[in-house]
Amino acid sequence: MKIMHFAGGGDIGGAKTHILSLGKELAENNQFRLISFRKGPFSEEAKAKGLDVVEVENAWNLFSCLHVALKAVDEFKPDIIHCHGAKANMMGVMVKKLRHIPICTTVHSDPTRDYMGSPVKQLVFGSINGWALKRMDYYMAVAGEMERSLISMGMDPQRIFIIHNGLDFSHAEDKYRDKSDDEEIVIGIAARLTPIKNIPLLLRAFASAHARNPRLRLKIAGTGEDELELKKLARSLHIDQQTDFVGWVSDMASFFRGIDINVLSSFSETFPYSLLEGAYEHCAAVASKVGGIPELIQDGKSGLLFAPDDENALAEDIYRLSVDGQLRRTLAENLFKRAKEEFSLANMCRVQERSYGLMLERSQHQKRWGAVICGAYGRGNSGDEAILQAIVAQMREIDPHMPLTVLSRDKLDTRQKNKTNAIYIFNIYSFFKNLRRSQIFINGGGRLIQDVTSSRSLYFYLFTLWAARICGCRVIMYGCGIGPIKKGFNQRIASSVLNKNVEIITLRDSNSVAVLQEMSVSRPRIMLSADPTVNLTKASPEEIQQAFSKEQVPIDVPKIGFCLRSWPGFDHPEYVAAAADYAYQQYGLYPVFIPIELPKDIAIAQKVASFMQAPFYALQERHVVEELIGMLGEMSLVVGMRLHSLIFATSCGTPVIGISYDIKVDSFIHDIGSECCIPLSRLTFDELKKQIDMIAATGFARAEDAASKLRLNEEINVASVRELLDLPAND
Repeated sequence: MKIMHFAGGGDIGGAKTHILSLGKELAENNQFRLISFRKGPFSEEAKAKGLDVVEVENAWNLFSCLHVALKAVDEFKPDIIHCHGAKANMMGVMVKKLRHIPICTTVHSDPTRDYMGSPVKQLVFGSINGWALKRMDYYMAVAGEMERSLISMGMDPQRIFIIHNGLDFSHAEDKYRDKSDDEEIVIGIAARLTPIKNIPLLLRAFASAHARNPRLRLKIAGTGEDELELKKLARSLHIDQQTDFVGWVSDMASFFRGIDINVLSSFSETFPYSLLEGAYEHCAAVASKVGGIPELIQDGKSGLLFAPDDENALAEDIYRLSVDGQLRRTLAENLFKRAKEEFSLANMCRVQERSYGLMLERSQHQKRWGAVICGAYGRGNSGDEAILQAIVAQMREIDPHMPLTVLSRDKLDTRQKNKTNAIYIFNIYSFFKNLRRSQIFINGGGRLIQDVTSSRSLYFYLFTLWAARICGCRVIMYGCGIGPIKKGFNQRIASSVLNKNVEIITLRDSNSVAVLQEMSVSRPRIMLSADPTVNLTKASPEEIQQAFSKEQVPIDVPKIGFCLRSWPGFDHPEYVAAAADYAYQQYGLYPVFIPIELPKDIAIAQKVASFMQAPFYALQERHVVEELIGMLGEMSLVVGMRLHSLIFATSCGTPVIGISYDIKVDSFIHDIGSECCIPLSRLTFDELKKQIDMIAATGFARAEDAASKLRLNEEINVASVRELLDLPAND
């Protein structure tokens, strides 16, 4: 592989270490060239490491920079260009436009916090970098927190790769130097002396800890615009005699060998090299709980973490480590072991090379590729979000690299949760743009083709089917429900659109099959499948227990779950309350109210609970789908109005009683071979009591057959997509 890196040339600290160490490692098995847009210490060090370096003489002349870059690119003919920093990003984007070479960038720091303390630089360089970042093909995030930051800036999650910084541990010594009781305990920090590093907090915390332990000494390595102010602060705190400002340090190994406790007090970080360098030399670490730091340091196990503005906590951590030699040793050795095993240079290089390969594979893919997924997403309904999660997981099984775009009311939330691209559901321009480059359009589950809520929503979803077809997409309605469609005009237009534009319709219930037959929908192939969510996995036992504990619900008592919703005709909540009391008194089942859509479902749960005598639990928190499924799976019985509460429970084998406010509930209960369904209009305490007694008579036997049937039927959904993509059936 021919790899070219662009660097500003003024790179220092972690960015410099990253570029040079990664470059040297990549050069072992690839053709590698580095362009430094400035002559100086960085480029000289790169050449000293044996790297192939092209230097730009006139760093401030952008035309000269571009000329040198284009000449080097034409000569080297790289497969991919990898940029570092604002200037390099800008040059990379310009080269991409002129030479059509895939480009990526490593985001070494939070772009929203770069140049903090310098409004002019932030305006100029920050704006340039923001412009360039939006035009990159791919992004390297050095920590999960940075990935989330990039997503919040609007970047496509599918174009972001997490590649943690790595250090060469191949020559590290497995030894720790214990301190005698009369030796100084040296606190150290290696960082730029800028506002983002929050060194005043460290000085104040050190002063407090030193007052309790005079053996403490502080060494500060680095330079920057805050140096004079920091020295002045040290004098005012009367710690200037115990504080050494050692300036710029080229030999970081020697610096860290001379300290005992490595501190990082930053407001913001990505994945700092200084902590890895300290770990290499067996330093105990204390760091602010920001960015990617918690991905390296496990609080209390391999270091200590504190809130970035908590001076007292930092002071206490420093003091505690200064007087407890065994704790220092334990934390230092645990951090050394973790850093060596998981954050090595070899591992970073291996992941980086693999990422390059994926980028090149994607860039060479056929023009039409990927799927647009449309549904009722981004509204806070756990059932709809579970449908999307299931569809995304199933598409990833078909093709892990397939680009997915989701129509959502909350595109940021959808991007963060599902790691897909997302556009606002009514952004017609973006909708058509994505349709024209996608292979398939998925009308994504749920019950979108109906006019009960409104005719407007029906027309919108029909429009999306028509638009997808005219843009050349293969069109599938995926594990969905249909109807009711009550108005004659709506039936006719729905029938016309479905017949003309949809190729395959997979349905989650038999009633939907009947609705389509009544509407004379015959052109698409219609198959009975199941809701996509039945194959979602539940959380681990530990996670389920933690979720219950968070809600103060005991895990070891038998429970009956109630998943209710407000609905016209639900006029007697006291009937449900009486049934809950009966289940507790007769069978020892503790009632648990489980909301599926927050905050809507909480009010009706509170209303029912107000009529109850039995002790009960009511969930208040928003739980991820896996936790909800797991909690419903722990119930002895679930009484549900929400369809997805019934689906989630049944997929775990939990017996269910449906309270039907809609034909979809009746149809689901019928399709799983059960008779435990009460129409809302006939809801009484006696009916609920009868159904509870019926299931109790079986010993609350698990509904494993129903769960297996659902999972088997759901396979039809995935098989249908594979067919439309012209892929072989999955064995």
